Amino acid sequence: MTQVLRAATRAALVLLGFTVVGTAILAYTYSVTRPAIQHNEDAARLKLIAETLIPGSYDNNPLTDALTLPPHKLLGTDATSQVWRARKGGQPAALVLEATAPDGYSGKINLLVGIGADGRITGVRVVSHKETPGLGDYIDIAKSKWIEIFNGKSVTHPAASGWQVKKDGGQFDYMAGATITPRAVVKAVHHALEYAAAHRTQLFATTPGAQP
Repeated sequence: MTQVLRAATRAALVLLGFTVVGTAILAYTYSVTRPAIQHNEDAARLKLIAETLIPGSYDNNPLTDALTLPPHKLLGTDATSQVWRARKGGQPAALVLEATAPDGYSGKINLLVGIGADGRITGVRVVSHKETPGLGDYIDIAKSKWIEIFNGKSVTHPAASGWQVKKDGGQFDYMAGATITPRAVVKAVHHALEYAAAHRTQLFATTPGAQP
């Protein structure tokens, strides 16, 4: 074996050793930090879910009572989504659906829609969006209280014709110069209510059961 070949072999072995050690360190670090990361992610998710529910109306952890839903046109989803279920004394109290408004001014608007067992909205929150700052971003609770306009509404209250912004003849306010964004959100929330009504038996099951 020539000196050049031996040197190349040694270099390759050293590199392999570093790679193995580095991989082991990364794997160990991940195993140590992953529980903390997961805990923080769950805490943030639970906080956002709680914002769509009525305080004191449930006594379980909705994260532990979740269903995976297939893509559905009414939810605006093209991939699986989640629904979390809130209970009081073991009985259905509310649920929180993931929904998407695919036709926002600047793209998709991802939402959480809380719906009580009586079919009325308990809260809506925008999870993510790309709407124009200072114009369409008022749908975000951090920017304004507009999103609370849905509280107490149901699939039939108002009637279908009322589930539009006032510019289109409906009952929902909007900010001048930013009609597309609220129009998309209003439609998405109404569709989420329609989905919940159509799959009420499974979604509000007394115990975890069949998928909708």
